Amino acid sequence: MGIIKLNNIRVFAHHGCLTEEGKIGSDYRVDVEIHAALETSSVSDELKDTVDYVHLNRIVKEEMAQRSKLLEHVAKRIIDRIFHDLEMVEQAEVTVSKINPPLGGDVENVSIILSKAR
Repeated sequence: MGIIKLNNIRVFAHHGCLTEEGKIGSDYRVDVEIHAALETSSVSDELKDTVDYVHLNRIVKEEMAQRSKLLEHVAKRIIDRIFHDLEMVEQAEVTVSKINPPLGGDVENVSIILSKAR
């Protein structure tokens, strides 16, 4: 078993419960960690034998482009797509962080973390 991590995928998106958030948008950060059998690819040196992190990045960008009110919802869509598209993935964890959320205070970010296993 091995782990592949994509850290700090930066995305501009329009998530949030407030109407203004849907219009103005804001910056987000997404981290993805997947667990998969990487023994074959570590020997074969072939992309077909591993989880393509370009595909993982594309999933994140496509799902983040679809508006959601809640970060939990967009994170679930990302994790569901990972399991749908990439059969090698045995376990995944997705963190979605909203940078400078409109909370009426000085907050760097707010994050939610979802995980799932087959």
